[in-house]
Amino acid sequence: MKAIWNGAVIAESDDTVLVEGNHYFPESAVKKEYLLASNHRTSCPWKGQARYWSLLVNGDVNPEAAWYYPEPSEAAAQIKDRIAFWKGVQVTE
Repeated sequence: MKAIWNGAVIAESDDTVLVEGNHYFPESAVKKEYLLASNHRTSCPWKGQARYWSLLVNGDVNPEAAWYYPEPSEAAAQIKDRIAFWKGVQVTE
C-alpha cells in the first residue's frame, strides 16, 4: 500500500492494518520529512485518544491529514505505532 499526497509518496508498506476502512501504516514506513507536529486531538470511544500530524509537501500544508493512537485501547492494540491518512491523501495498492 502507498499513501500519496501532492505528488509525493508519504508512506509505503506491505504491512498495513485495516480498521474502519483506513489503512494504518507502520510508523517506520512513513517518511518523517513530510510530517509537521500538530496539537490537534480527538477521542474515539473504542480506540482511545488520537493525535495528528499535518503534511508538508512541496511547500503545501495539509493540516491534520495523518493520525495515530500513541496509547490505543486494548481493543485497538493492533494499531499501536501505526499512522493513518485522510484529507485527500490517496491510499492505493
